[in-house]
Amino acid sequence: MNAPQNAPHFPTPNAKMPAKKATNVSLAMDVYLDAKQLGINISQLCEQHLRAEIARRKELQWNEQHAGFIAAYNGAMETDGVALQEWRAF
Repeated sequence: MNAPQNAPHFPTPNAKMPAKKATNVSLAMDVYLDAKQLGINISQLCEQHLRAEIARRKELQWNEQHAGFIAAYNGAMETDGVALQEWRAF
């Protein structure tokens, strides 16, 4: 079964790490020197923060793309209530 194109990717424990692409990042010299002095792996930290930012932006994008449905669903819940509400035991 194929996952939808916009589905989030969650690596499995046995999944291979994706290939790496070398890239250049320009940093202020003091930032670079402090990071090196503190033993910060700049590439690893950049990748972690980029992954978090990408996930945040994809979530925003998904919310924007589905805003009409979400508004309609919320409106139906306000108007009709939750399905089978009268039989809920909690």
